[in-house]
Amino acid sequence: MGPDRDDDTARGLAQMEGYLLWNAEVEEARRRARRFTDELPWLTTAQREDVERVYTADRAAASRAMLVRVSVRAAGLRDEYSERYRRLRARCVAAAVVASTAGGACTAWTYLGR
Repeated sequence: MGPDRDDDTARGLAQMEGYLLWNAEVEEARRRARRFTDELPWLTTAQREDVERVYTADRAAASRAMLVRVSVRAAGLRDEYSERYRRLRARCVAAAVVASTAGGACTAWTYLGR
């Protein structure tokens, strides 16, 4: 299995996970809507269905907005930490170069001093 297939598989699994999580969120909104309308026994069947539909849609919209905020924040953090990692790696490479250069200079100095 090549890297492209691994990437495709990971992407497919992530999409499936997202689909299942979203469906669970919508189902939870429906359950809450039913619980809410159960507290309003005077509603007609049509009114109950309307309230449940509106409640579910509102909850789904709120969940979607929250997911967008989390996604934007996660992307921002990923960029921020990638930049920090890049700077840290550059400093480590520079320190390694300085250390190896200094070590080489000490070795040369010792060799020439003999």
